[in-house]
Amino acid sequence: MTEPSTPRHSRAGLYGPSILVLIGLAAWTGWWFYLTRRIDAGLEAQAASLRQQGWEVRYADKRIVGWPFRAHVRLTHVTVAAPSGLALAAPELEAEANAYQPTKWVVAAPEGLVLTRAGKGKVAVHGDAIRMSAGGIDQRWPNLALELVNPIFTALPQGEPFPIARAARIEFYTRPHLEGSTVATDDIDVMFRLVDGQGRRDGPVEGFAQDGQLTTQLEATIGRASLLKGADAAGVFSAWTKGGGTFRNLRGDLQAGESRATLSSDVLRADADGRLTGQVTVQSQKPLPALSGLLESRSRPGERLGAAGAAAAAGAAQAAGGEEVPLTLVFRDGRTWLGPFALAPAPKLF
Repeated sequence: MTEPSTPRHSRAGLYGPSILVLIGLAAWTGWWFYLTRRIDAGLEAQAASLRQQGWEVRYADKRIVGWPFRAHVRLTHVTVAAPSGLALAAPELEAEANAYQPTKWVVAAPEGLVLTRAGKGKVAVHGDAIRMSAGGIDQRWPNLALELVNPIFTALPQGEPFPIARAARIEFYTRPHLEGSTVATDDIDVMFRLVDGQGRRDGPVEGFAQDGQLTTQLEATIGRASLLKGADAAGVFSAWTKGGGTFRNLRGDLQAGESRATLSSDVLRADADGRLTGQVTVQSQKPLPALSGLLESRSRPGERLGAAGAAAAAGAAQAAGGEEVPLTLVFRDGRTWLGPFALAPAPKLF
């Protein structure tokens, strides 16, 4: 008598999950290639737009890799130069974003940068890390963060010395300025931080910090920031100044050796020559060492005379009222003034 055969189970249930995975992988791969083509086209379009505005943009090679979860762009021998002569060059730039979040990028210069300052020559910048992150690049104003870790600044032949020789950290941040809590404006909030900066040998920063280290943090709101996109041969701040751009609500802290100060200003502008105008209120502690160090540095004769007068005035004020000394810096006529004493040229924006 024949025994009944054992029923065979269908293997369709084993193949189903594998088929779904393959379909998902194929769809994701298609998305990755679509995304990287868009990134490539966007880079070329942005470079072409800048060239039409008078910028120089070039690179030797471009590669986009990172499948399946990243978009990694690698450019070699990169140069980006503004019409004003300000330029950045790098042997290599790398930019990376998650394929599932292509609106947030991290950019790094692993082999350092060369900064060209118009009329002042080139400065090599190296450090443990030089990187920038950009979030919300699909918005009007993205969030930007630039970070330099242990940077070293070296003037190249025929280049003027850079004020800072090295630092522990340099950071710069921007974000949209909001009215209330949600409404973005045409303004941006910025913050700059320098930690343990060391001035170049015999320079004004070294003298001001009394051969020590300079640490400072500055925050402000840049009004009419959209005008910063209209860079011309005079520089990025030229059209901004002509259009009525201002720095508002400046606040800051500064520590230079034994000297400390808090800074504040309601409004600062630039004049037709690109020099800062306005005034900054300074509440200082022990300002005399910093001003004396500035006096001893190798600055111009007129600046040494101004520093001497300012140091004498600060010394008298400190003797009369203790270590807390209120001061007012005034930027006018292209100079930085403390009372009747000219300390240095006013900061130049373009």
